Amino acid sequence: MDIWEEMYLKAKEEFHPEEISPFIQAHHVVAAVQSESGKIYTGFCIEGASGVMNLCAERVAALNMYMNEGTTVIKRMVAFKDGPPKGNGGMPCGACREFFMQLAYENRNIEILVDYETKETILLKDLIPNWWGDKRYNDK
Repeated sequence: MDIWEEMYLKAKEEFHPEEISPFIQAHHVVAAVQSESGKIYTGFCIEGASGVMNLCAERVAALNMYMNEGTTVIKRMVAFKDGPPKGNGGMPCGACREFFMQLAYENRNIEILVDYETKETILLKDLIPNWWGDKRYNDK
């Protein structure tokens, strides 16, 4: 089993869409991240009627990694809704992209799976070219 299949299957365990209340739904988008140590952490999306309270699966997975391992650097990430990423799927939203970039400078090199069948990936830095925060990291 390759790493992408392992990550996909771990994240898939979290996929069981449910309505928590008339205002909140969860487990309808899932993700897995791999830390530098090779451990895999999962997360699921939780969304409410007020967007301010939403948490994306990708950020929840990263927070699980940080809470359990104390690390902020992510090697790989996969996210999906009701099936594996296909074509140009599995892309983190803008808020997640920004969060990962701010979490650790090395996260610009996160491999994001965009097609499960072909194992095509894209690097986070290619999704955020000319990122505004580079200067702050470089001035450190």
